[in-house]
Amino acid sequence: MAEEEDDYAPLDKSGLVAGKVDWKGKAARKDKHGGIYASAMILGVFGFEGVVIISLASNLVTYFNGVMHLDMADAANQLSNFMGTNNMLTVLVAVVADAYVGRFTAILAAAAVEFLGVGLLGLQAHLPSLKPPPLCGGADPNSGCEPVGGANAAFLFTALYLVALGSGGVKAALPAHGADQFDENDPIEATQKSSYFNWILVSAMIGNLIGVTAIVYIQYNRGWDVAFGVCALSMLAGIGILVAGLPWYRIHAVNGSNVLLEIISVFVAAINNRRLKLPDDPNKLHEAKEDDEEEHLPHTNAFPFLDKAAIKGSPWKLCTVTQVENVKIILNMVPVFVCTVIMTLCLSQLQTFSVQQATTMNLTIAAGFKIPPASLPVIPFISLLIITPIYDRVLVPYLRKVTGIPTGISYLQRVGVGLFLAVVSMAAAALVEVKRRRVAFESGLVDSDPKQHPLPMSVFWLSFQFFVFGIADLFTFVGLMEFFYSQVPDAIKAVSGCFLWTSMALGYFTSTIVVKVVNQATKNSGRGRGWVGGNNINRNRLDLFYLLLAMISFVNFCIYIPVAKRYVYRKEIRTVTVTGGREKEEGGEEA
Repeated sequence: MAEEEDDYAPLDKSGLVAGKVDWKGKAARKDKHGGIYASAMILGVFGFEGVVIISLASNLVTYFNGVMHLDMADAANQLSNFMGTNNMLTVLVAVVADAYVGRFTAILAAAAVEFLGVGLLGLQAHLPSLKPPPLCGGADPNSGCEPVGGANAAFLFTALYLVALGSGGVKAALPAHGADQFDENDPIEATQKSSYFNWILVSAMIGNLIGVTAIVYIQYNRGWDVAFGVCALSMLAGIGILVAGLPWYRIHAVNGSNVLLEIISVFVAAINNRRLKLPDDPNKLHEAKEDDEEEHLPHTNAFPFLDKAAIKGSPWKLCTVTQVENVKIILNMVPVFVCTVIMTLCLSQLQTFSVQQATTMNLTIAAGFKIPPASLPVIPFISLLIITPIYDRVLVPYLRKVTGIPTGISYLQRVGVGLFLAVVSMAAAALVEVKRRRVAFESGLVDSDPKQHPLPMSVFWLSFQFFVFGIADLFTFVGLMEFFYSQVPDAIKAVSGCFLWTSMALGYFTSTIVVKVVNQATKNSGRGRGWVGGNNINRNRLDLFYLLLAMISFVNFCIYIPVAKRYVYRKEIRTVTVTGGREKEEGGEEA
């Protein structure tokens, strides 16, 4: 500590934050680093990044279809692939951040990559030589148009997936870096940390609102090049705020341990030891010596084959019981994880086909003002900002009295409510599409240019499906985040949030597969193309596609019910803390 006293006044050990350092690599101090103000700057970065990614998610299909001349189904699939990759990359960045470069460095690098990607998108949108010529018009705007290809396509997707990598990196490392600003062993800071997670949602919603209103307005009225340029400036502002807070951050010290490699090593060791016999007494399995502070998981009887990774005297790399139990916990959560993939499959349709529906409808919401189709997600964002505090302050206290559960209802019950609401949202979307198609045929506007002759049907007919899905978000995705964080052991809490992002990634990839399979299976239905093939949505059968999704979601919900009932919450953990030569054992709480 002598070196630290050169810059700071002497401080006893209780004033230092274990496992955290400042930007100079010295031990972080409670009176100098972290806290509310440091976390507020981090939340600002999350908000600025949210402006970028939601403006792409809500309207990129229109850019692909209208500017790059991709078929509507291909445009929807490209967006799904982009969002899926964006969420999947969070796992990679989270592991690299925790094991090698640190969370702050990972956020800074990822934000710079996202800034570069958005800037390249703006350059392509501005230069005519980098995109197809706008030579199309009429009811089927892309008929006879060449889609983007060759070097221009390579430029487009290079820029796009730089954005995916950067955004995935920010989502992976930023929430954990913000949580690092609070000491959970300090009662006051533990309360502040809980509020921080609530404010993550608020900052994301504020950024999203700006993205689907101001940025989308610029896309339609000032051009895509200007919109991408504003997004680049948003990322630059986020980077500036992130760097400005550096002197006040508590930075997580890199430990060099690779969670993914440890998980893989358990499977490899178990396979190599498959011929060895398990001891009758599980206490004879290998366990690490107790460090100054280490979480030890008790042995369970689930997945007994994995216990062979901890057999003493094996010729393969020896794993500890705790490492094996970590893997068992993850495997126990897999059925829940799989059931939530369908949720994002439905979300993907609202971000793609529902936007295309809106382009054909009457967009006027007030005298002389029209809402851009890609701004429809503002409905769930606003509803979340209103409903979340009501749920937290009114409904949860009431349910807590009835059920005795601190969160009102259990994590998996909360997820189940969201999955059921996804069924309602897709069923509502099917019914609205039935009416929209009927209006198109009855008014003789099936093949007309929607920009010149929109359907005599208000775009607000689509608001119900968006509103219901917004409530589903509140229950399912927040419930999943709490569920994964509460169930995983300390050794892998840093990547617990990636379970949620990975579930969403698989949902987006599944959407791509489902669209292609449905189009292939229905192309001989008398139309010459599939239900959602071609560019004239009035002649597509989006109503049947939504109905199919509602049925899939309902089957998924029925499967989820026994999965949730069968799941056994993590109850018993043992944290051994050595203080002054004495051991103190603490029991965990049931989730």
